Amino acid sequence: MRIGLTFDLRGEYLAAGYTEEETAEFDRPDTIEAIEAALQFLGHRTDRIGNLRQLVQRLAAGDRWDLVLNIAEGLHGLARESQVPAVLDAYQIPYTFSDPLVTAVCLHKGLTKLVVRQAGIPTPDFAVIESGEDAARVSLPYPLFAKPVAEGTGKGIDFRSKISDPAGLERVCNELLIRFRQPVLVETYLPGREMTIGLWGTGASAEVIGTLEICLRPSAEPHAYSYANKEACEERVEYRFVDAAGDATVREAECLALAAWRALGCRDAGRVDVRCDAAGQPQLIEVNPLAGLHPQHSDLPMLCTARGIPYVRLIERIVESALERVSPNRRQPRTAGRRLGTAF
Repeated sequence: MRIGLTFDLRGEYLAAGYTEEETAEFDRPDTIEAIEAALQFLGHRTDRIGNLRQLVQRLAAGDRWDLVLNIAEGLHGLARESQVPAVLDAYQIPYTFSDPLVTAVCLHKGLTKLVVRQAGIPTPDFAVIESGEDAARVSLPYPLFAKPVAEGTGKGIDFRSKISDPAGLERVCNELLIRFRQPVLVETYLPGREMTIGLWGTGASAEVIGTLEICLRPSAEPHAYSYANKEACEERVEYRFVDAAGDATVREAECLALAAWRALGCRDAGRVDVRCDAAGQPQLIEVNPLAGLHPQHSDLPMLCTARGIPYVRLIERIVESALERVSPNRRQPRTAGRRLGTAF
């Protein structure tokens, strides 16, 4: 099978003048090399496509693929993770991971919480702040926690994110509104254990892979798995594999994560982040349907390693799950040379 790879390379954006923080979610060349090597080991032919603009150019030239393994995060807009899937949908090219609707909802943490709350899944009380006036009207009990509504990799989160009074809330929200040019999510601060739960599969076939507990070392920024803590995770964070069989809290968190994955319609593989409240009850924080795939440094492959699952098997399971959506008699991809205006 010919599998195309869509991705955003961090180095390309840094060379274009974007900052380290702006490009924090993008991939390094060794991630692409690892995915490609796994696919080739599994017998597939691979084709490195690149980012959204490069995909559009390739499609305009008439290129097509049996499947696209998509890890492109996108750069602009609240639905940036949906851009590559939306284009592939328009061309009826199958791809891995969630569709444009799901990726957009999951990137917007406020919308994610609305959906899972409607499904009966516990998540902290929250407000979405779009202006300084909104911050002044927040009536949630302190302490609160504030972060950009549609960022990943801990961007916009630091030691100031835990807020103890209205003046601090207005100050932090105004700073984030200006800095990230998007709404701010404010939610009840959860002081308990933090866990990230890996899943693979889709719908009824989805399964929990396992759970890592995020334990901050003394050298870490306090209160959260922040941007700085993630960037220096080797020194600041301990990742503990925790077994649901002997830990009732982990078991409850995994049940919550699987319910959220299915309620949101996530596909193929990803992660759900959970934190416990003051009573020790797990609550959903956010969902990542486009999880990192670096074999040593990304949480999902780290979980697989802790479970004894080889990286190649993770990539194989992702492809298997995506192919379950492809009809056996699907029209074959068109060959190169067709112009964009006649390619549909």
